[in-house]
Amino acid sequence: MDAEYGWQPLYLAAVLETDWSKIEQKIREAENGMRARLYEFSLDHGGTPEENQAIAKALDRLSILQKEVSAWQESKR
Repeated sequence: MDAEYGWQPLYLAAVLETDWSKIEQKIREAENGMRARLYEFSLDHGGTPEENQAIAKALDRLSILQKEVSAWQESKR
């Protein structure tokens, strides 16, 4: 991600969080930020292709991270 987008700090906070008990909340916050940006795109005809692609990649990575968090939570039970 070369360009700086408004949702990126939320994304970085999620992927760089080291406290497993806090990651899930950070993921939700990042997803909400990206979905809000996607909503803005729907109002102004889609935004830039670069940002759309960056959001898609970031959401995919957050999905993988969420699976890892779920596995960690399951291991704690």
